[in-house]
Amino acid sequence: MAAVLFDRDGTLVHDVPYNRDPALVRVVPGAREAVRLLREAGVATGVVSNQSGIGRGLLTDDDVRRVNRRVDELLGAFDTWAYCPHHPDAGCACRKPAPGLIVRAARTLGVPPADCVVIGDIAADTRAASAAGADGVLVPNAATLPAETAAEPRTAPDILTAVRGLLAVRDTPGHLARPGPVRAGWSR
Repeated sequence: MAAVLFDRDGTLVHDVPYNRDPALVRVVPGAREAVRLLREAGVATGVVSNQSGIGRGLLTDDDVRRVNRRVDELLGAFDTWAYCPHHPDAGCACRKPAPGLIVRAARTLGVPPADCVVIGDIAADTRAASAAGADGVLVPNAATLPAETAAEPRTAPDILTAVRGLLAVRDTPGHLARPGPVRAGWSR
């Protein structure tokens, strides 16, 4: 595991639909500690986020960048940011669950997608990871459909448990490059 790529809204910060106001950014409990643990372990961090508000005409690129800067202020600067500005009907290759954002972030970090793990709150996040050849961990919240949670092979009750589980697998002697079976604190 060379990098962990987080979804932004609903995973790192509370989801405020089409947020254009940095003052509304609120960190999800455990996110600061989770990101800190990864950085201390030498794992690169990034954010991959669908921002269809741009394509819908509800946000500008500047709005998204200002909110992203606020996230960086609250959690420390991420090594890369990749977001899809397209409308959901645009058919682009970057909107999750397509793999484009994960591939782009991995390329920016100089690592193969297979050495990345994506942590997100909906199935589109983990499906994008799978499509890119990366691993995914679903951290459900109130917006996550129960069927999505039930279908995911790797879930965690919160972002901190997800990161601790990833680091425990990585630090297990004789581990393979990709996370193995579900560990303590994770569920199927």
